[in-house]
Amino acid sequence: MSFLYQNTLLILIGIKRQDMYRKAKELGYTHPIVVSVSQELDHLLNRYQNEVS
Repeated sequence: MSFLYQNTLLILIGIKRQDMYRKAKELGYTHPIVVSVSQELDHLLNRYQNEVS
């Protein structure tokens, strides 16, 4: 994996994580929007893990 791609994924993960926490604070952790954002974050984390391994 290229260094640029790896850093891009890490930045996207950080942004998505902040978005999830912000929405969870406003809506609650079990709100469908928060769950959806959490799933998107999981997808990014899985992509990063698969690329690093």
